Amino acid sequence: MMSRLSKIFLLVPITFLLVFFYLPLASILKTGLWDGGFTLRYLLSVLSNEYHRRVILFTISQAIGSTLLTLLLGLPGAYIFAKYDFPGKGLVKAILTVPFVMPSVMVALGFILLFGKSGILTDIIGRDLGIVYSWKGILLAHAFYNFPVVVRMVSSLWQRVNPHYEEAAMSLGARGWRLFWRVTLPLISPAIFASAMLTFVFCFLSFSIPLIIGGYHYATMEVDIFTSIMVLLDFRTGAAVAIIQITLSMGFMYLYLRALDAYARREEQRVFRKPIPFTRRDWLSIKGLLVGLYSLIVFIFIVSPLLAVLYDSLRFNDSWSLENYRRMLSPEYNPMFGTTTLDVVRNSLTFGAATVFLSILVALPVSYALHRWNFRGKRLFDVLIMLPLGSSAVTLGLGYIRLFHATPLYFTPWIIIAAHTVIAYPFVLRAVSTSLKKIKPNLREAALSLGAKEWTAFLRVELPLALGGVIVGAIFAFAMSIAELGATYMLAKPEYTTMTVAIYKFLGSRQFGPASALAVLLMVVSTFAFLIIERVGEEAWFG
Repeated sequence: MMSRLSKIFLLVPITFLLVFFYLPLASILKTGLWDGGFTLRYLLSVLSNEYHRRVILFTISQAIGSTLLTLLLGLPGAYIFAKYDFPGKGLVKAILTVPFVMPSVMVALGFILLFGKSGILTDIIGRDLGIVYSWKGILLAHAFYNFPVVVRMVSSLWQRVNPHYEEAAMSLGARGWRLFWRVTLPLISPAIFASAMLTFVFCFLSFSIPLIIGGYHYATMEVDIFTSIMVLLDFRTGAAVAIIQITLSMGFMYLYLRALDAYARREEQRVFRKPIPFTRRDWLSIKGLLVGLYSLIVFIFIVSPLLAVLYDSLRFNDSWSLENYRRMLSPEYNPMFGTTTLDVVRNSLTFGAATVFLSILVALPVSYALHRWNFRGKRLFDVLIMLPLGSSAVTLGLGYIRLFHATPLYFTPWIIIAAHTVIAYPFVLRAVSTSLKKIKPNLREAALSLGAKEWTAFLRVELPLALGGVIVGAIFAFAMSIAELGATYMLAKPEYTTMTVAIYKFLGSRQFGPASALAVLLMVVSTFAFLIIERVGEEAWFG
């Protein structure tokens, strides 16, 4: 039963989402579907245009290809981490999951430095592999970015496969591939499907990687919306493409949430299989050779782009130097920022801190209501509250331009913080929900039976127990805020330039050295955030 105070507290996130998500969304619908009356003219114009049709098909096909490639790279890793134990396993797992918290613009920079026409790998092998500025580069960069999602989710469930099922199947003669196909695969399939759907959604809504690595020749719907608005100033077409994208992404999000429910139910299994030590003899066998080959592939495509950025930041005129860092800080080399580099860093940190505060303020009451209260329309409320996860940053930027361009809020830091909060809060909600789910209800009931009010029981009993999830959510919100590019680029005045936008502007002016130096700084901040997440607990990663 909800008290009056509880209802008021829940009004805060609902009002925030109404103003900063649903009203901008409605303004996009009005722009695309209303012209003196309801019309489908702009939607039909987009669907009948060969270029836009090709963009839509490419967006879906590259998301499918990226997802399959991510599964291909991630599943062997999930198997190794679930099945075997070896020295440094925790450290290796931590390093391999760093890419997920890296800003996508930095990932794109790493691929250019490594696989570009003048890239490090191109110089070593003497030929251009044609990865950058092609669909191959988009698929590989997406696999790099989402590889940790598959490894984390699938290995987590694989460890929970009850060994008695496999032992029973083996006693009946099942071995090798047949054992895996008939017994193990059905048991881990919820994790595979959930991680695949999450990867697909991320790739479908990806902006920075297709924009920088694919270029306009391999534009996705995000790039198409961005170009229509920011380059062609054609808001009608941008809104029509955004409506198509939102419709598709909502369907994909529904499938993801269904898959996540199945994954969460299966993950409640608390029987852990004991990993087998990977001995020196194993390393000298065919099994060890395959693990070594897999490690080499992972190193080239997952780890080396990060090392390429670090290497490039320290090289100037073919010698070791800190000149790129000096240029990064010098106003002489960054006049396009409209502010100093130190202010750029300050902007990122300020927006990140504000996003953390607002995201928790929005996510905590919603999460509590979903897990502790029963009310009519709860399932619909859950879906509506998670809708921002199915929208993109560029679409959100378009909605804010349409809705707030004539208000005092436009071109202020507050609108950037609001956009970052809408983008980040679903991840905070999932992290907090995961922690709340683990708290036994009888603890709260005991506090209530001793005379504590509902919010007293929450603040003194449940919140301290859920603090780990709140911290993980906060770090996720911070990492997503400092990595955000699309909405920030569309809404920020030059003096509010962030580190991610500054890197993109460095790349646009072909200053790769200072871009690498700033990316290294961003990498340090992101890695620090990741280490906190890793320390607090991995189970709240994808809720």
